[in-house]
Amino acid sequence: MVEHIQARLPQANKLVEPFVGAGSVFLNTQYKRYLLNDINPDLINLYNFLKLQPDALIHDARRFFTASHNDEKMYYALREEFNATNDEYYRAILFLYLNRHGYNGLCRYSLSGKFNVPFGRYKKPYFPESEMFVFAEKSQKATFTCLPFEKIFSRARRGNVIYCDPPYAPISKTAAFTSYASQSFGQESQEKLAELAMKAAKQRGIPVLVSNHDLPLTRSLYKGADFSMLSVKRSISQKGNNRKPVDEILAFFPPTKVKNTSRKKNSKR
Repeated sequence: MVEHIQARLPQANKLVEPFVGAGSVFLNTQYKRYLLNDINPDLINLYNFLKLQPDALIHDARRFFTASHNDEKMYYALREEFNATNDEYYRAILFLYLNRHGYNGLCRYSLSGKFNVPFGRYKKPYFPESEMFVFAEKSQKATFTCLPFEKIFSRARRGNVIYCDPPYAPISKTAAFTSYASQSFGQESQEKLAELAMKAAKQRGIPVLVSNHDLPLTRSLYKGADFSMLSVKRSISQKGNNRKPVDEILAFFPPTKVKNTSRKKNSKR
């Protein structure tokens, strides 16, 4: 979807992403500055270490991408270590290892906050060394935060643009997936996001672009936005033959010109 998103994002001095995820839009745009947020502390922890000390992190992570580490018993032992440790640097390395060796590249936590993705059984998991160096270089323009999305909206200013890629509204009752960071993102959160997007554009003059499933619910929530529709093949599904195209929507809230309400003081001489 990156090309479609790029086409809808206006020029700005900063791109603000309350749900940065894998950072695809960040990596494929050319803004002067970025404010990149995610509710998953392990993801933001990894990004910050890549930004601050990429050489050490990549060197230390490489040793986990060997044949001896691509083993089911080893995977579960390291997953247990990950869930037990408070060492942020070690967690960053193990988070990368688990992401590349876990089933379907999923990131999922239990209600108690434990990473619980099963072993992936890949022949030779890919070590993304060159990609991490590219990310590290680009991240010098970015600030990474781990905050509720509401707070990121409050940090945006005129001259910025906000792009939101939230957990998508479920297509069916059985399709909901909200345990990405051991916290739910239900309809109340969807409604709050739509409200903040509209207020940012209409009351603060900040353009907002939101992606989601194309559903009666999302069209209702984003009422007043400019819609773009597209069909995307899902890359994650339990069975490969079930990865079928689904309809998605890009909702753009154009900025309203905000009047300067400050009053000039009359000086008496």
